[in-house]
Amino acid sequence: MLRTELIRPLPELLKAHADRFGDKVAFRDARRSVTYAELERRSGRIAGHLARMRLQRGDCVAIYLGNCVEVIESYLAIVRASAIGSPFNPRATDAELAYLLEDSNARVVITDAAHAEQLGRVLTDRSDVRVVVTGDAPAGALRFETLAGTEPAVGPRDDLGLDDLAWMLYTSGTTGRPKGVLSTQRNCLWSVAACYAPVPGLNSEDRVVWPLPLFHSLSHIACVLGVTAVGATARIVDGFEAEEVLDALREDSATFLAGVPTMYHYLVRAARRQGFEAPHLRMCLVGGAITTASLRRSFEEAFGAPLLDAYGSTETCGSITINWPTGARVEGSCGLPVPGLGVRLVDPETGEDVPAEREGEVWVSGPSVMAGYHNQPEATAEAIRHGWYRTGDLARRDAAGYFTVTGRIKELIIRGGENIHPGEIEEVLRRVPGVADVAVVGRPHETLGEVPVACLVPGPEGLDPQALFAACRTELSYYKVPEELYEVARVPRTASGKITRHVLLEQPARLRAAGASHYESLFRLDWIPLPSVPPPPVVPGRWALVGPRTEELAAGLLDRGMQVSHHSDPAALLDAVTGEEAPDVTVFAPVAGSADDDGVVRELTGNVAAWLADDRFSGGQLLLATGRAVATASDEVIPDLWQAALWGRLRDIRRQHPGRIVLADLDVFDARSGAVLPTLLPGDEPQFAVRSGIALLPRLTRAAAPAPGEREPAPDPRPRRSGGRTAPGDRARRPPRAAGQRTGPARPRRRRARGRADPGRRPGRAGGL
Repeated sequence: MLRTELIRPLPELLKAHADRFGDKVAFRDARRSVTYAELERRSGRIAGHLARMRLQRGDCVAIYLGNCVEVIESYLAIVRASAIGSPFNPRATDAELAYLLEDSNARVVITDAAHAEQLGRVLTDRSDVRVVVTGDAPAGALRFETLAGTEPAVGPRDDLGLDDLAWMLYTSGTTGRPKGVLSTQRNCLWSVAACYAPVPGLNSEDRVVWPLPLFHSLSHIACVLGVTAVGATARIVDGFEAEEVLDALREDSATFLAGVPTMYHYLVRAARRQGFEAPHLRMCLVGGAITTASLRRSFEEAFGAPLLDAYGSTETCGSITINWPTGARVEGSCGLPVPGLGVRLVDPETGEDVPAEREGEVWVSGPSVMAGYHNQPEATAEAIRHGWYRTGDLARRDAAGYFTVTGRIKELIIRGGENIHPGEIEEVLRRVPGVADVAVVGRPHETLGEVPVACLVPGPEGLDPQALFAACRTELSYYKVPEELYEVARVPRTASGKITRHVLLEQPARLRAAGASHYESLFRLDWIPLPSVPPPPVVPGRWALVGPRTEELAAGLLDRGMQVSHHSDPAALLDAVTGEEAPDVTVFAPVAGSADDDGVVRELTGNVAAWLADDRFSGGQLLLATGRAVATASDEVIPDLWQAALWGRLRDIRRQHPGRIVLADLDVFDARSGAVLPTLLPGDEPQFAVRSGIALLPRLTRAAAPAPGEREPAPDPRPRRSGGRTAPGDRARRPPRAAGQRTGPARPRRRRARGRADPGRRPGRAGGL
C-alpha cells in the first residue's frame, strides 16, 4: 500500500514531526544526538546561513563526512536552502576528490577536521569554494556549529518543489568515471512510501541501527529520508565492527537493522560467542548482496528476526525488487517488483520481453527513476529510453514472479558493496612504465563477493609490481587497488578494440604479485631460532604456574630472577591471588584425559574464559603451554595427535584475545625450558616453540618457485604436520602451469552466475551498494 502522506516536501515532514514528537531523538551517533525539534531548528539555521552565502537554486553543496549526525543535518539543511546536496565517499583520494568537486561544481563543502588538510590541497586554485568544518575548524573555514547554533539574518527558503532537483549521488558508469545521478524529493520519497515503509514496515515506533555508509544510495533513501519521513529513531554506527553493532542493538533495544551479508556473518559469530540476544529486533534489511540460505538460517536462529533481501540501484532511488517478510522465500532471489514500479526483462539484442525462466536485461519505469545524469545528456539518453531505465543487469523471473539477478552487461566490479569500474584502474596502471597493455576484471572472492585483478602485458622494460601497486595506492581508494597482478601475453579484444573481459579469466597467465608480495617465489613456514648472543634482556616479574606439568619449569624461572608461585589448578589460583599480587604471566599447561580429550579442551576453554573475565589479571598475559604439539622441522613427529588439535583450538582462542594470550610449545617441561620463557614474555610474540632449550619463532621464508613452463615437483607422499593445521607454505598458490593450460584467475563455471558467491555481494546493486 502506497503511503502517499509521506510524499511531501521535507520541511513539511520535519515541521510536523517537531510539533508531534518534540524531544524524541531522531538521530544519534557515538558523540551526540539530535531530537526532532532540534533537527528542525538546526537544519533551518544552517539553511539560512547557506542562503546568506548567496547559494542559488541548483547550486551544489558537497557533504564530505563519515557516518555522523552532521551528515543528516547537512542533507536536510541543503534541501531547505533549495540547493542540491551531493554526498562524497569520505575515503576518496586527492585525484578522486578533485574530479568530484570539479564535476559537481560544488560551491560549498561540508567536511570535518580530519579531511580539512586534504581539501586544502585539492582546493588550492578554487578560492570560490566555501568550506564548512565540523569540530575544530582551521583558519579560513566556517564552523558547522556556528551555522547550526546561531540565528541567521534570513530563515530557510523551504520552497524546493517535489519535482525540483534535490540530490546528486555519484555512481560508477560505463565511461569509467563516476556519474552524478540527479533525483528529486518525489523520486526518493516515493521509494520510501512504496517500499521501505509498507514492506519492512518502517514506522515511528522503530529504533533503527544503521552501520552502512551514509553517502550510499540505500542509506540516503532508507535511513536519512525513510527515518525522517516516518518519524523513527536511528542510531548511526560508523562501520561494520561486530562488537560495536551488537552494543548499539543492546543499548537501543533496536527493532530495525541494516547491513551487508558480510556484516551479518560476523554478527552471528560474535552473538554466539557472547550469548547475545536481541528480543526487540523485528526486521533486518540487506544491501549489497543476496543472502544465502545458510546465512539466513543461522542469523534467524541467533537473532530471531528475518533478513530481507532487495535489489536496486542509485538510478532507481532505492529498491527495484524486494522480498516481503511474509512472502515465499526463493533461494537466491531478490524478490518481487516494488508495487507501482514497472519492471521488465528484455532481450538486450532485440529489445523484446523474454518469457519466464529466460535471462534478460532489467528495465525499470516509475516515479523513483532518476531525473538523469549530471551534465551527461548522451549518457542519460542511452540509459533511459521511452521512459524505461535500462539497468545493464541480467536477471531471470520464475513463474511466480520472483526475480533472480544473474549477472551484468555492464562491467562494474562490486567489492564488498563498493562499485569499481575497471577503466579507472586501467587508466592508472597504463601510465606506469613497463606496461604495454592492461585489462582489469572481477574475480570471485569468498568474503567480498568480487575483487579486481589486473592482467598486464609487459613492455620492453618489464613489469615492476611495486611501482604498479604504488601508483594504484596513490591515485585510487583502497578498495579499488587490484588484489592480484597477472602477466599475460596479450589482452583479448574485439575487432573494434573493446576488451573481452570474460576471456581474461580463461587464458594462461603468470601471477606476479598479490598485495605487496611478489610471486617470484612462494613461501613456507619455518621455525627460526631466537638469537641468543648476546643474551636477550629479561624483565623481572611475577609468574603463576598452574597444574602439575609446570612444577619443573619453576627452577629455570627462579634462575632468571622471576618471582614464582605454583598452584594445583586454576581454581586454587583464583582463590590465592589478590589484586596487589596479580602475576605478570600466568601459565596453564593442559594434560590429556585418558578417555575424554575433548573434555580437556572444554575445561581449558572455561578456565581461560574465567581468567580473562577476572579484572585482577587484566594487566598480565596468559601463557598456554603444550607439549610437542607442532612439528618445528620436517623430520619431527608429533607423538600425541590430540595435542595438535589442541594447538589449533588454542590458536583460535588467542586470535580472539590479541595481546592477552601467548602460545608456547615445549619439547620438555624442565628447568631449561623454564629459563627460556622470560626471554619472550612479557612480549609481542603471539606464539613460539622451545626445542633443546632454544626458542623458535614461526616465520614465513621464501621457497623458490618454478619458472613458467617448468614442471611442478611431485608432491611428497609423506604427511606433513604443522600444529594440526596446514602451514602457510603448503597453502601457497601453485605456480603457473605449462603454456596452453589454464593458469589465470579462478572463475566459476558460468560467467553470468559468477556473482552468487556470498557473503560480500550479489551481481546486481542494492541501493547503490
